[in-house]
Amino acid sequence: MAKDRDKRGGSKPPEYRVYRSGAASRSRAKTAAGQAGAGRASGGSGSGPPGGGGQPRDESRDAQEGWERPAAQRPYRTYRSAPRGLLARLRAETDPELEFERAAAKERRPRKGPWWRTWTIKRALKYVALAVVGWVALSFALFMISAASSPGIPADAASQLTSGPNMITSPDTVLILGTDQRPLSGYSSREPGANHSVAGSNSDTIMLWRIGGGVSRRLSIPRDTVTNIPGVGEEKINAAFAAGGPALAIETIKQFTGIPINHVIIVNLGAFPPFVDALGGIDVRTSRVCANISGGVRNGGYTLVLRPGVHHMTGVQALTYARIRENPCNPADSDLSRELHQQQILNAIRSKLVSPSTFLRLPLASWQAPKVLETDMSGLTLMSLFTAAEMGGSAPPTRLPTTGAVSPTLGDVQVASPAAVRASVSRLING
Repeated sequence: MAKDRDKRGGSKPPEYRVYRSGAASRSRAKTAAGQAGAGRASGGSGSGPPGGGGQPRDESRDAQEGWERPAAQRPYRTYRSAPRGLLARLRAETDPELEFERAAAKERRPRKGPWWRTWTIKRALKYVALAVVGWVALSFALFMISAASSPGIPADAASQLTSGPNMITSPDTVLILGTDQRPLSGYSSREPGANHSVAGSNSDTIMLWRIGGGVSRRLSIPRDTVTNIPGVGEEKINAAFAAGGPALAIETIKQFTGIPINHVIIVNLGAFPPFVDALGGIDVRTSRVCANISGGVRNGGYTLVLRPGVHHMTGVQALTYARIRENPCNPADSDLSRELHQQQILNAIRSKLVSPSTFLRLPLASWQAPKVLETDMSGLTLMSLFTAAEMGGSAPPTRLPTTGAVSPTLGDVQVASPAAVRASVSRLING
């Protein structure tokens, strides 16, 4: 067989050095020595091999008794030579033994066809599953890094919050605030009269979200609702943020509703359009819209014109729709209907997050999502919030019933009766 291999161009088998088993030799030597000693003690008789003490050696007897086995039957151990040193490897010197083994393995290896013919459905599914797990792991890592670098809330605001249960198993109450502060660049940064500082900003969006344990209910509070602000007196409820920041806003809303608040989210207006664009846009059903924000496009603002039906909105369009106060094409739209539009946007984002088309955009969306929020929640708590939102489904838009009135000092205001507040809060908490 070796000759055939040589004819085919294979390497010659390497030479081996053969070493006798040391353990077997020592064992037989000890046994022979013990038997010889016993023989000498008994007067030279015994079963030990002859030849000791000057006696002639009987080779045939030794062979019969097994003291000296024929060479062909002796057990041997074979040892592979040590690998060559580093310098020999750098000089590309080959090890004849390894060369022989490689050549033999190559001859034994079956011939394979093109790589695509070796793929099976099981193998393909395995690699698809690994790719999906890796994609999700990357998205999770980006989300956690982005959440860790996002700004939190002041310590005095955190002290107004009540610790709540895990949102996956039990519901929490989350307060969502959207201020009229404008970013220094990007969306609405160049609007006339834009306020670029958090100081003095009003909370134009006030929404309570009961979320967790399969529950998802929301209640929007009109920003012009009159209430008593601690340390300020009777004022529109959105003025609490301007007077004392998020801490006073939380305290005022707790007093107004009579319920504890577990978490707070302050929406970053400038980061909202990039987040919606990272999702690939959202689908929202609207009535006829022909609205101008801050004077419209001609005056540095925004214009939105839509026919009745479902529309695929970009980030700028979605935020513009959420800010509509006056809509000449639909006089029913007003400052009060704006809260319902905002809840429509939240429902559309929730639906988009779980759509198959978002999977390819998941890393980018995961990176952008925490940037929209200033919150007390950590990355893991935010992840539980999004999970709870999916478990709870889309929440029907709900607004606190109010009545329009005119105040001598505050102008046009909204008034909510204590009974209306209690009934709305009860539906929020208990369903």
